[in-house]
Amino acid sequence: MKLIGMLDSPYVRRVAISLQLLQLPFEHQSLSVFRTFDEFSRINPVVKAPTLVCDDGQVLMDSTLILQYAEALAQPRSLLPRGLPQLQRDLQLTGLALAALEKSVQIVYERGLRPPEKLHQPWVTRVTGQLLAALRLLEQALAERPLEASSATLTQAGVSVAVTWHFVQQMLLEVVPADRHPQLVAFSARAEALPEFMAAPHGEGVVAAPAHRA
Repeated sequence: MKLIGMLDSPYVRRVAISLQLLQLPFEHQSLSVFRTFDEFSRINPVVKAPTLVCDDGQVLMDSTLILQYAEALAQPRSLLPRGLPQLQRDLQLTGLALAALEKSVQIVYERGLRPPEKLHQPWVTRVTGQLLAALRLLEQALAERPLEASSATLTQAGVSVAVTWHFVQQMLLEVVPADRHPQLVAFSARAEALPEFMAAPHGEGVVAAPAHRA
């Protein structure tokens, strides 16, 4: 398999880390949806990151759908809890993390792509409120029951929460003060120290030799 997209995208990074945790071998090609648009479009005309080129050449996109395929491919390994109550909580936290990601990316794009005179502040204020609400709920959830943070026990919620927090702190530090989210800070630090996260650091590089467990 080949994963297409840059690791400065939290969605690409989410997939790269998850594939390693699922012990699925893959190659990573770091292409930008902006700077290498034409090259990317030859692989996926929609130019959406992440894109996954399967072993048979079929192209998948959208991180959640790619990970659904990866879960099926990796069976019996899984990043989803088996018990229904545990799965429900994992999906709740993953949903909050993805909501926070969506809103943070919207803010980054609004600032980076729209001319300052065209910036619509009421929209930015609304999206920022949604981002902060999602992070507040995640902080409360982790205070009530911490997430596991080891390669053997990390679930998809853990991957998504850690990737989200790291992206927000990289891109919107002034919007989301770390001192208001001690649980997220501590959990992210533990997750980022895992080999699967270290092999796929936020930025323009490629995934290092994936860390597989026996």
